[in-house]
Amino acid sequence: MKAIQLEEFTGADAMRYVDAPDPEPGENEVVVEVARSGVNFADTHVTRNDYLAKHELPLIPGGEVAGTTPDGRRVAALLMKGGYAQRVAVHQAALIPVPDGVDDDQAAGLLLQGLTAHALIHRCARLEPGESVVVEAAAGGTGSLAVQLAKRHGARVIGLASSPEKRELVERLGADATVDSRADDLRQAILDANEGNQVDAVLEMSGGAAFEACLRTLAPFGRLITFGIASREENRVPTGHLMRNSRAVIGFWLVHLLREREAVTAAIGELLAAVAANELEVVIGGVYPLSDARRAHEDLGARTTQGKLLLDPAA
Repeated sequence: MKAIQLEEFTGADAMRYVDAPDPEPGENEVVVEVARSGVNFADTHVTRNDYLAKHELPLIPGGEVAGTTPDGRRVAALLMKGGYAQRVAVHQAALIPVPDGVDDDQAAGLLLQGLTAHALIHRCARLEPGESVVVEAAAGGTGSLAVQLAKRHGARVIGLASSPEKRELVERLGADATVDSRADDLRQAILDANEGNQVDAVLEMSGGAAFEACLRTLAPFGRLITFGIASREENRVPTGHLMRNSRAVIGFWLVHLLREREAVTAAIGELLAAVAANELEVVIGGVYPLSDARRAHEDLGARTTQGKLLLDPAA
């Protein structure tokens, strides 16, 4: 089969389009013929082995797929690795049926980032109707879903995005206001977008200066949820600051949620049903040939894309 393989952890340039052995299914596993592989920002960390989970070489990256089982079932699955390939072995218990009305692009684009958006809003931020929430990278895969889920939940949504085109998309998806994420004074721009008021929650994935600016927009009892470090700049928060302002900083890593099978099943079922009913839009920013995975990573890192990026193993 064709696959993307890493022989060294030196970034996107290390990804090689190779002939790899077909996967051998273990006990209670099936081999899924992959129709779409999801591309996530975490994958760009994997190519340097500088994310939360460490990997060993050689490695086929990729954390989510949509495809077909040997008996013809349409399925999707979350993986620890192996998704950037034409075929992958998946444990039966990890297979998620894809309902009619949801295509392969939507299925592959919804799982990891949809679960993340759902957990950020409901599990971590515990957002209440009428509260305000700032969504960073609001035109991206996770952000575009978070904007919609937060609006469905009755929140006032402020989306951060880096270009007029992205902000237009975010507004179309339901955001009440948008802010240029590259504003000179990001803190003040967010407060202005919220009619001069502090905000109740922030979904933050950049780290560095953006984290500091967003933290200082929080109202008393506000929550900043950090779910990424795109800038690769980690932050430290003095406990005195948290106490003086009654603010909370909460970390999120999807791996911990995946251990809770019932919660995951319920959230995925809710998300897939919403897509099938045309109540939730999965924004697809591009489908790249598997052989062009490096370009997908480069485009994602350059912040030139919108929505979810996918790989087509057949192309």
